[in-house]
This record gives sequence, C-alpha cells and structure tokens, in this order.
Amino acid sequence: MRHYDLSPLFRSTVGFDRLNQLFETAFEAEETPSYPPYDIEKLADSAYRVTMAVAGFQDKDITITFKPNLLIVQGKIEDKDAAGRSYLYRGIAGRTFERRFQLADHVEVKGAKLDNGLLRIELALELPEAMKTRQIPINGGAPRVIDAKVA
Repeated sequence: MRHYDLSPLFRSTVGFDRLNQLFETAFEAEETPSYPPYDIEKLADSAYRVTMAVAGFQDKDITITFKPNLLIVQGKIEDKDAAGRSYLYRGIAGRTFERRFQLADHVEVKGAKLDNGLLRIELALELPEAMKTRQIPINGGAPRVIDAKVA
C-alpha cells in the first residue's frame, strides 16, 4: 500500500484537513465494488447527476441517505419466489448493495427518480452568499457582487 506525505502541502494551507482524509480513504480501499454500475454527470456549473443501473429494484427497495459530504445509496431486494426457481443462467444481479459517494462542501441532494431501471439522483452545488465573489470598496461603502456564478 502506498502512503503519501501531504505535510508540505498543509504547511501553507488552512482548513484542508478533509482533503488529507479523502486521500487516506482513497488509498485504503483495496477492492472497488463494481455493482451496481453508475455514471456521474456534470450538467452545468453547479448541477450534477448520479445515475445508477438498478434493474429489478423498485423504489421501496432503495434507500438514499444524505449526510454532510456523504451520499449513501443502499438497495435490498426481498425475492420471496427465488427459492422455488431453477436458473440455467442468471445474469441479472439482484443482490444487496451499498454505494458511498463523497461530496464536496455545499453540495445538496435535490431529488431522486427511479425510471426504467435507472436511479437518477440530482445534486446541486449551492454556495452561501458569503462565499460568492464580491468586490470590497475602499472607502467603506457596500460591497458589490462581481460574479454570481459558482466556481
């Protein structure tokens, strides 16, 4: 396992402790799960979408949990008829899963939709007004917003 020393980076920065934690957890994971497959799309400057292929799952089988900086998607199918079935080939994976997505600060979940076996989770980056770029006047007047776009 590799270990990267990020201490030179943190000597001149403040408040990036979470970055170090992200690097540590990224390199700790030995095996990355491949089920269910997913896409992450950038729709606009501050809009994202996670799309997961969850064939066979219904909305009652999926739980989406949002914590600060973490999105957890869990799926569990209770197939009561599977015991009596005899498969010659089983290619549709209907197994329990859990996917975790690390989110940046100020990313919020806007909604989720399950349609035709695809779970779409809409995300948006919403910066507080205090974090938006603004120009500071020299003689104490009111600040003026320069750019309302999210970086």
